[in-house]
Amino acid sequence: MATESEGEEEVATAAAGGAEGGGAARLRGSAELEVDKEWLREVGKNAAWTVSSFKPGNGVSCLVDSNLDTFWQSDGAQPHLVNIQFERKVKLQLLVLYVDFKLDESYTPSKISIRAGDGFHNLKEIKTVELVKPVGWVHISLSGTDPREIFVNTFMLQIGILSNHLNGRDTHVRQIKIYGPRPNPVPHQPFHFTSQEFQTYSTIR
Repeated sequence: MATESEGEEEVATAAAGGAEGGGAARLRGSAELEVDKEWLREVGKNAAWTVSSFKPGNGVSCLVDSNLDTFWQSDGAQPHLVNIQFERKVKLQLLVLYVDFKLDESYTPSKISIRAGDGFHNLKEIKTVELVKPVGWVHISLSGTDPREIFVNTFMLQIGILSNHLNGRDTHVRQIKIYGPRPNPVPHQPFHFTSQEFQTYSTIR
């Protein structure tokens, strides 16, 4: 395991759905990183990141360097894997990837599987998405099919690149960010509200 830490665009035809929810969502990307930082915080810095393979100079550190000009490039057989492991179980709500079909063409992922679990031994697929000539930030909700399941509680998240555009072999991903709900902002509150609606009305004004 490696451990270095255009055409006319089609619109998305579905919201990001679960792997058991009747097929993969189809996404194309956004120019803006759209995250409500009042309710979500970036937690990737607290994790250990590994990848299944990489070209020298294009390792896993390129996924988290906040530089859109760099990229992780795989160097092996599909699927290409990014493993994100936490020391303790964490709530994860949103996964965001930056990919660019205009620059990377056949290196651009076209189908992605997202898996969660305690470790490699029991990973379960929770989401699949199809990317349609994406340019920009691809926002993938980690919520389940049940509206009450707004996050996944896990030790590990794995991103599997199952295929690329134009039948490309290796892949390019320029950035990955992962977000979880912010801790309960209400001191001494016994309940942990994780949705914006509940937190809004969690105190008497």
